[in-house]
Amino acid sequence: MNKTIRIGTRDSELALWQAHTVQNKLEDLGYKTEIIAVKSQGDIILDKPLYELGITGIFTKTLDIAMINGQVDIAVHSMKDVPTALPQGIVQAAVLERANVLDILVHKGNLDFLNSNGTIATGSLRRQAQWLHRHPNHTVVDLRGNVNTRMQKLQDSEWDGAVFAAAGLERINIKPENYINLDWMIPAPAQGAMIVVAMGNDNYCLDAVSELNDVETEVCTHIERQFLKTLEGGCTAPIGAIARIIEDDILFKGVLFSLDGKEKVLVEKSVPIQEWKKLGYYSAQEVLQNGGKEIMEVLRNHFKPKA
Repeated sequence: MNKTIRIGTRDSELALWQAHTVQNKLEDLGYKTEIIAVKSQGDIILDKPLYELGITGIFTKTLDIAMINGQVDIAVHSMKDVPTALPQGIVQAAVLERANVLDILVHKGNLDFLNSNGTIATGSLRRQAQWLHRHPNHTVVDLRGNVNTRMQKLQDSEWDGAVFAAAGLERINIKPENYINLDWMIPAPAQGAMIVVAMGNDNYCLDAVSELNDVETEVCTHIERQFLKTLEGGCTAPIGAIARIIEDDILFKGVLFSLDGKEKVLVEKSVPIQEWKKLGYYSAQEVLQNGGKEIMEVLRNHFKPKA
């Protein structure tokens, strides 16, 4: 069989860049492909913070439905946007080699606000909580839209800066000169990684896409997402996690914050690489036992749908 693999993607510039990257890799291997772009609810509804939309996988749901309905064969996502539990019938087919994991602060050339009062924009509760933990006298405002829209909103505003994932800006070559690396900020689980999903019964696509898989990235993102899943996080919890393989060991750092950044439970571990399969789970259990359970309870009550 030599069918054309239909690649589903969101229609933002970054999402299309990711889809074309997968397309090029598959075509280099001799496969025929076609890109099909769709608009997600997360792209359409820009006047509400993500956590108020009440849907996990706000950026992936539309493509999940298109795949289940047979309109596309595979879908390409930023892995940090993908829920830890995939819909029934859909499986992880490959994780591509990871890009830059860091968050960066894009600013307007003057950093005096870092030592006084400032206003920072981000649509991420994780970034908000970590920023307020470090700069409790600052104000954090919501920022939505694709990366191009958010960059423009920053330029048009009176905000001092906005926080972005470095990988997204680097991929489409819009990372400005005025930025600083936030190496103290723990990234989102799977930040900087791209995932390809497919139907579990589509052996042709699974075989094709498996050739793109990067094992080291697969292992590290598994640990980070297992940590997230065990904490029962998602868009509604300020959770960061990063795993790195250094020679024969895995270094892991995970964190849970309260929304205002005042409470923080951090776990750091270094284990032999063969102990990777349960590292995220055990690290999350440690966080829950050290005050994380109470923070998650407060978060659940905060985001409980109003009757």
